[in-house]
Amino acid sequence: MSAHTHDDHSHAHEPGFVRKYIFSTDHKWIGIQYGFTALVFLFFGFCLVMLMRWQLAYPGVPFPVEFLNKWLGEARMPGGVMAPEFYNQLGAMHGTIMIFLGVVPLAVGAFGNYLVPLQVGAQDMAFPKLNMASYWVYFIGGVVMMVSFFVPGGAAQSGWTSYSPLANITVPGGAELWGRLLTGQSLWLVGMVFLITSSLLGSVNIIVTIVQLRAPGLTWMRLPFLVWAQLVTSFLLLLAFPPLEAAGILQLMDRLAGTSFFLPSGLVVSGKELVASGGGSALLWQHLFWFLAHPEVYVLILPALGIVGEVIANNTRKPLWGYKSLVYSAIFLGFMSFIVWAHHMFLTGMGTTINAFFQTTTMIISVPSIVILTAMILSLWGGSIRFTVPMLFALAFLPMFGIGGLTGLPLGLATSDIHLHDTYYVIGHFHYVVAPGTLFALFAGIYHWFPKVTGRKMNETLGKVHFWVSLLAINGVFLPMFVQGLAGVSRRLYDGGTIYLHAQDVLVLNKVMSHSAWLLGAAQVVFIINFFWTLWAGKKAENDNPWEATTLEWATPTPPPHGNFAQIPAVYRGPYEYSVPGAKRDFTPQHLPQEA
Repeated sequence: MSAHTHDDHSHAHEPGFVRKYIFSTDHKWIGIQYGFTALVFLFFGFCLVMLMRWQLAYPGVPFPVEFLNKWLGEARMPGGVMAPEFYNQLGAMHGTIMIFLGVVPLAVGAFGNYLVPLQVGAQDMAFPKLNMASYWVYFIGGVVMMVSFFVPGGAAQSGWTSYSPLANITVPGGAELWGRLLTGQSLWLVGMVFLITSSLLGSVNIIVTIVQLRAPGLTWMRLPFLVWAQLVTSFLLLLAFPPLEAAGILQLMDRLAGTSFFLPSGLVVSGKELVASGGGSALLWQHLFWFLAHPEVYVLILPALGIVGEVIANNTRKPLWGYKSLVYSAIFLGFMSFIVWAHHMFLTGMGTTINAFFQTTTMIISVPSIVILTAMILSLWGGSIRFTVPMLFALAFLPMFGIGGLTGLPLGLATSDIHLHDTYYVIGHFHYVVAPGTLFALFAGIYHWFPKVTGRKMNETLGKVHFWVSLLAINGVFLPMFVQGLAGVSRRLYDGGTIYLHAQDVLVLNKVMSHSAWLLGAAQVVFIINFFWTLWAGKKAENDNPWEATTLEWATPTPPPHGNFAQIPAVYRGPYEYSVPGAKRDFTPQHLPQEA
């Protein structure tokens, strides 16, 4: 009887299913929640663009999937042909979902949450309940964004940048406040407020965790480069997102309460002067938006660089070349990202002096990016490279990110930007940074840490099929965009540019890009099959450290238990002690005082 009572008492403290798996405060499970949700949103956002690619390749031709046409309805697909308004909705929501609901939550929410406490030797995040709140605020923001597809008038259709005055006046809704709120653009703004709040909560948590909860002996210059990348990224989120949150609330006031923060005087809409106009500034929105959206580029790319650094060091079996230069470059990159935003605004008539300033800062910010990329390429020299699936994605990241960076330089110069602005060249440049760039790095991270999270290794053969098909297809999607952009084809034409007489020779590329996009979608199906099949019946990892890595997350059991470490580890060396002369093995973990 006493034994039974003791057993009941011991289980009384076990959290229930809801507390353990839904409203969890364990950073690892929150990281998994972020990761799974972000991957779902990424796939949905990619499905939107595959619909757009049909319209661009075959303008005016009915979409061949009949049940989808019926489900979308006559308003969106009259006679099976995409309506221009629906095309604009797909474009606006594709950009929003991929960046704010997909890449940032995956790079910072998932990888940051799961790995930062493990890599610094902490038992959890500094503020576990705040961490839980950050995920659920993100989830609510995502739901609000999805609901916007089903309200009268459809989802937001003013681009992912939500430029005023268009975003202020598009689909105004009914006379009642509730009717004006239940429009796609208003719900977009509400969703953004939730997403920004989530990022602010998460970034505070990561910063405090890194500063306060490092293991004994883990000095600043012994931190893995991924931790440095997450630290700089969190400062960017913390400092750059509040202006956009304020701007979002002000634009929402313009739509709901009759204010005119971003509405200039004298606006004429459909032949009538807009009564609500009263001296606002449309350019003010652009300044507030791009003050966030350019640091946002580095919010996407810095965690990716951190992941690639970890994978390269592990698979070359040698330290990262120039570790301190990588750290200082990441910090400088973060600082400079705040004073380049107006290179997105050269066509707004800022004047030659301001143009010259932002041209100069844009050229300067390319230097730390080149330093980081060069250091990673030099890290390959003389390495005993293991061509695992994560390493293939990391290696492909380097030239893809390089192409993205190099093609951005003409956009940073006001003279060439006049011709290239708002053409497909801009789409190609940005996507080379974010798609084969950032997303390839995130795939490398998923394949690399999957054995630590689940205890199983993803199938190498399926992984290589996923990689090679993705590499081929993704270049087929974005490389032709540079040709179209140089020909002057606008990025916003729902017919793909058929009315551009001077660009007829490059319009055949629309079919090449669309077929490549659909092939890229098929490659992701291979990844999904590999992911879930491995969870169900994949090959178990040989041990807790199957890649023979050196950083602290590999010192825990697999998967890491609640609290991560049986006792807080001590750190005796830097993060990348591979192939040390005289050592018995080609890797020396940070937490071992001597050769084991």
